[in-house]
Amino acid sequence: MSDPRIALISEGPTDFIIIEAALKSVLQRPFVLTQLQPEPTRPEMGGGWGGVFKWCQEFRLRGAASIETDATLSVFDLVIIHLDADVAGRQYADCGPAVEQAAANLQALPCDRPCPPPVDTVAALEMVLLSWLGIAAAGPKSLLCIPSKASDAWLAAAALPSEHVLLTGLECRLDLERALSQLPKGQKIKKSVREYRSRAEAITQKWQQVKDHCTQACVFEQRIQPIAQALSP
Repeated sequence: MSDPRIALISEGPTDFIIIEAALKSVLQRPFVLTQLQPEPTRPEMGGGWGGVFKWCQEFRLRGAASIETDATLSVFDLVIIHLDADVAGRQYADCGPAVEQAAANLQALPCDRPCPPPVDTVAALEMVLLSWLGIAAAGPKSLLCIPSKASDAWLAAAALPSEHVLLTGLECRLDLERALSQLPKGQKIKKSVREYRSRAEAITQKWQQVKDHCTQACVFEQRIQPIAQALSP
């Protein structure tokens, strides 16, 4: 049996690194991960959550009833759509007038809720993301991945000592990227592909520690397990 083909729609390249590392721990088998967004050959889409919105808009306009029945995605065994929970505090206008206009009849932003618990904001943002896609729910070969407040939390949970002060209230921190970049030498983590790749193995090896600190990592694993069983050789 060939290695499963997985598609990822994400905000950026560091999210790809983190999710790939998590998948290695959860799936425990080889797979091929393809990043559909951001896509270097389509610079007009841009990156960040605005790029995810534009990708979802294109999917919605194709009119497929589900991700599984979309002809352009049929070659993949699994499609993961990522969005960081901090997007719940943004406005469509932040991505420009074209996005604001395209979202006029979709679920509203901002949609953030008090944190803790992170789950309330994540649930609200999931409804927003589903409206972007024009579907009622993810299907048997697709899942939504919404780390709180950002995928950087999964990296921090793996890279820092379990008692580190930054891990307190980790999933509700909006300052995590800046805080990680200001840590003392030896602990400092700068937001770069090179830096994140150098620490990706820690996420795979310390996935249980990530789950201990990040409820959304647990949700990610729970959602992917039945799909993983279907992909088993």
